[in-house]
Formats: sequence, structure tokens, C-alpha cells
Amino acid sequence: MILGSRCTRNCGFCSVDQASQELPGPLDTEEPRRVALAALAMGLKYVVITSVTRDDLSDGGAQHFARTVRAIRSCLPESGIEVLTPDFKGNGEALKTVLDSRPDVFNHNVETVPRLYPLVRPQAEFARSLKLLRYAREIAPLVRTKSGLMLGLGETDDEIVSVLKSLRTAGCDYLTIGQYLRPSAKNLPVVRYVPPDAFERYGDLALSLGFKAVASAPLVRSSMNAEKMFLR
Repeated sequence: MILGSRCTRNCGFCSVDQASQELPGPLDTEEPRRVALAALAMGLKYVVITSVTRDDLSDGGAQHFARTVRAIRSCLPESGIEVLTPDFKGNGEALKTVLDSRPDVFNHNVETVPRLYPLVRPQAEFARSLKLLRYAREIAPLVRTKSGLMLGLGETDDEIVSVLKSLRTAGCDYLTIGQYLRPSAKNLPVVRYVPPDAFERYGDLALSLGFKAVASAPLVRSSMNAEKMFLR
């Protein structure tokens, strides 16, 4: 995770420290190099780069993402690289900056259904996230796109199906679906625990819609087995 440890947003599902009283602070210009050297030291064959949201930065941290991707490429030219980014407030130039660094996979999670955004992601918009994924497909057709959903926050079956169809229409290649688990008492409660057979059903539906690869089970998380999904 890059761009510091404090987030400028206040999502109901997340336990990352929030910069509610003061800004997260300046970027660490040495971070891309250190991340690359750490990946090299661990001999990673696939690297997932994610971050907090930095709405305080004019580009949302896009240049920092790009520098990190390029630093890893210089150390590990054969490794796969996936970026899991915030929405950059819908800034198309910021997205292009990240994609110009040529990651193998661009991941941006929609997280939940549109109706629940005011509760779950109050500073985000479903339509904006969907537009970001669609634009990524348009401007970088060789970069595979990915998104993810958490279930158990109060969504209905019809809403889930609608989101799957919307993601596929946006050209999304890969999909992860997992159970929301409350990280602390300060976060949103679990409304329901979705049974494993329902996850299988959603996964089968997603594949029938044309997703290249889907991971759908209670313990699935966005970056779990990311390399295996990329290699399918």
C-alpha cells in the first residue's frame, strides 16, 4: 500500500486511518524505489500495488502510482503488476497517467451496489467508478480490467445481478466477490452472511456474462490469488 497510511475518505467498511482533522502529509518520494527493492528482495512474480485515497493531491497520487510501477518494472521486468486504485475523483488524465506506466491489470473496486453508496462509500459514486473502468478499457485495451464486490451489507439479489451486468458492459475482465466482514465496532455491521451456494451462483452468472475469470466465495478478497486470475 502506497501514498501513506491515512485516507482522505470515510468509507463505512474500512478501518484504514482517516485524515479527518489534518491532511495525510507529503508524499515519500523514495517510496517507489523502496517498494521495487522490497519486491526484488522477495523475488515476487506478481505485485499488487494499492493505496489509500488521496483527494488532497491534484492527481490523486496517479504520478506516484506510475513511478512505482516503473520502478518495479526496472527491477523485475518479468513480473506481473496489478494496480488497485482509488477513483481519482473521475479524473481521466490521472487514470491515463497510471495506465501509461503499463501495468498488466487495472483494478478498481465498486465495492457495493449503487443504492448503498451513501452509507458504504459516501464520498464516491457508483457511476463514476463504472466510468473509470470503462475509460480504462477504452484508452488501454491491452491492460486487463478488474473490479470487486463485498456482499452482506444489505444489497438485494436483483441489485447484485444489475451490478454484474453493468461491470461487464463496461468491459471488465476479472471479478472478485466476497463476504463483508466488520473490521471493528466502528464500522458498518454485517447485515447478512451470504451462503456459499449463493456465491457459486453469482460466480456462474458472472462467467455466463462473459467475465474472463471470477473468484466468488465468502473469504475471497480483491487481491487473493491475483496472479492465478491473471494467468487464466
